[in-house]
Amino acid sequence: MKIYLVRHGQVNHNLYKKYSTEDEDLNETGINQALVLREKIKDLDFDIIISSPLIRATHTAKIININNKEIIFDDRIKERNPGSLNGQSISVTNREEYWFYYSNIQYGTSENIQEFFKRVYSFLDELKSKDYKKVLIVAHSGVSKAFSGYFEGIKDGKFLNRGLKNCEMKEYELK
Repeated sequence: MKIYLVRHGQVNHNLYKKYSTEDEDLNETGINQALVLREKIKDLDFDIIISSPLIRATHTAKIININNKEIIFDDRIKERNPGSLNGQSISVTNREEYWFYYSNIQYGTSENIQEFFKRVYSFLDELKSKDYKKVLIVAHSGVSKAFSGYFEGIKDGKFLNRGLKNCEMKEYELK
């Protein structure tokens, strides 16, 4: 099965480099990014779209769904929950450490990275049992880091720079 993973378009907390648990919609830049992506993938024939239920992902999914495919939602591909870091600048954490798979440091009540990856991995493991040929998935930067770990291995455990940019797409083969 081919998987096309897309990160949602820009939202203000991306722009202002803040942690956020707010269910925030795309800003104007994010909408334009999704429209550009829609044009790029208009000839991509996929069976279904699976999206994070967060507004920024669902709005992106609706914009890029040029062929009006079914969209289903899965909580397991929501972004990593920053917990008590909500509303704070990303600079309050050591970003390398925050996205280091083997870290023993807990930042506030943020979701543990290993638990977060397990959540995303359970989604991918279940997806293997489905009879799709091509699936478009709309999710988040953290989810794209977890996909990287699943498909490319944990390697040195460093995930800070392994995520997708807004409305970037990456293709994987799920066997």
